[in-house]
Amino acid sequence: MPNDTSSRSTRALDGAAAARPRSRRTGPFAGPLPILTAAVLWGTTGTAGSLAPAGVPAAAVGAAGLALGGLLLFLTAPAARSLPGACTGGERLLIAVGTLAVAGYPLTFYPAVARTGVAVATVIALGGAPVLAGLLAWLTRGSRPSARWVTATAAAVLGCAVLVIGPGPAGAGAPLDVFGVLLAGLAGLSYAVYALVGGRLIARGHASGAVLGVMFAGAALLVLPVVLCGAAGGLLTARGMLVVLYLGAVTTFLCYRLFGQGLRHTTPQVATALTLAEPAVAAVLGVTVLGERLPGASWCGLAVLALGIVLLAVPAGTGGQGT
Repeated sequence: MPNDTSSRSTRALDGAAAARPRSRRTGPFAGPLPILTAAVLWGTTGTAGSLAPAGVPAAAVGAAGLALGGLLLFLTAPAARSLPGACTGGERLLIAVGTLAVAGYPLTFYPAVARTGVAVATVIALGGAPVLAGLLAWLTRGSRPSARWVTATAAAVLGCAVLVIGPGPAGAGAPLDVFGVLLAGLAGLSYAVYALVGGRLIARGHASGAVLGVMFAGAALLVLPVVLCGAAGGLLTARGMLVVLYLGAVTTFLCYRLFGQGLRHTTPQVATALTLAEPAVAAVLGVTVLGERLPGASWCGLAVLALGIVLLAVPAGTGGQGT
């Protein structure tokens, strides 16, 4: 861990770099709003993924969406082609770590859902990501979380857990799949890592589109063998291609453009916590679109989750959303 003087100097330099693009956009919700919009769209991925042809592995569906979305992110960000050359050796290492983390998310989360169910996987992955992001930022930069962030994140994670598990996970009487839980934890770690890496590079003055374009394009290449080996032709049907198109163009390309835009004005720790809105959106869609019913405990969880998100999204004076 860096000593106190070097840590303060690093944070000052990163803060100065982050201040430059921040001046292009005004308003207290410049960061949270794009991230919350992305979270709303991410809340539709479960429904979209369930429409994939039977027999296609869950990891292949997620990897196919990442492959298409990563290609789109790279092609629409001209600066992505020159980014590696404009980076220092340390920044190129960060890009490599972020790329591995991006590739790791669909390869761990979707199989975790298949083994443990949506409820358990969502709580562990999405609920753990903001906590892991805060801890990693603390360990790597000495950035101590603020009391506001700790309180709001704790409320959001608790609300997420009550909301998702409130109805009772499928197969509640069955023993918990330990390997599935581990996969979900790795998915949360992957998400936290690439959010932190992206935020760090963006704070140093690199374009958000270029940063995400390079990481996601590299990840697309890494997961391509999973798509080719696991799809078994099912994704080449009209139904399969529509699912991949939606996952790639909307929930990957569009959502991560919004997420990258939000990272220019929001810390990665807050960004990962704001995306806990995703399970809330999925629950509301289940009630309004699919006719599902939520017990009273789940509605209470939704209220607590909403409170945590509001605390994170609304700046507290000049203290903002820092950790």
